[in-house]
Amino acid sequence: MRAAVLRSYGGPEAVAVQDVAEPDVGPGEVLIDVYFAGVVFPDLLMTKGAYQLKPPLPFIPGWEVAGVVRHDSGRFRAGDRVAAMPLVGGFAESVAVSEHRVFLLPRDFSLRDAAAVPLNYLTALFALRRRGRLAHGESVLVQGAGGGLGSACCQLAKAHGARVLAVVSSPEKAAIALKAGADEVLEARDFLAQARLATGGAGVDMVVDPVGGDRFADSLRSLGPEGRILVLGFTGRSIPEVKVNRLLLTNTAVVGVGWEEFAVADPSWVGRQWAELLPLLASGDIRPLIGQVLALEQAPAALELLDSRGAIGRVLVQVRSCG
Repeated sequence: MRAAVLRSYGGPEAVAVQDVAEPDVGPGEVLIDVYFAGVVFPDLLMTKGAYQLKPPLPFIPGWEVAGVVRHDSGRFRAGDRVAAMPLVGGFAESVAVSEHRVFLLPRDFSLRDAAAVPLNYLTALFALRRRGRLAHGESVLVQGAGGGLGSACCQLAKAHGARVLAVVSSPEKAAIALKAGADEVLEARDFLAQARLATGGAGVDMVVDPVGGDRFADSLRSLGPEGRILVLGFTGRSIPEVKVNRLLLTNTAVVGVGWEEFAVADPSWVGRQWAELLPLLASGDIRPLIGQVLALEQAPAALELLDSRGAIGRVLVQVRSCG
């Protein structure tokens, strides 16, 4: 089968598409013929050896996929349309995935869209509901709202009755955030002043931050009393430090969001999360916003879009034709 393989750490340019053996299928695993694979930030970090998960080289990147089950396995049947989270191995024509991380799709939900759901929407749901305790009517400021995780947070926050303020760095990303349901779009260069104006000086109830970097201090300042900032990642490339006296002044909280760590501790919990997402997927209340779809042979270019911060919406790799 064809696959995009990383043989040495070196970023996107170290990935090459070649023929490899089909995956072995172990106990409790499901063999999936992949049609689309999502391209996510952990994929990029793994090509550089900069992520906490470091599979032995060589390996096939690819955190999330959508496709069709090849053989009956456990609760899945041949022909089932599924999304899945293999963590590695997704940039290939076939992948074996633990049954706990394979998810049935609603009948009318496309495989193309499904490939962009698992990591971002499960993370967003965990952040907003479990870690952030989002309540109906609260205000949520979303950093990086034009990206995959940010736009997922916008959609889910809106679906749960929040007022959404989206921080973006370009008009193209503003358009993505608005499509994702943002009530207002704020420019990254002076979002703090805009957030204060939008809230009448009261501040927001929650900040969702997958960016970090030099925005973090102003994200804290944008919170109202007893607000909380959710730390999801550091696409801004630097990890900020918190002056904790600021937390005392406004009774605010910095909350870590480690979806993968939580999922490892309780594998069955991921399926329960998916069951919570299913009605929103079926109703169309949440739908990933796809920016670019590249062929498997262009997997290095797909990763480079994330590395250069040139991605608008989600980037996918198409592995098979849908006919």
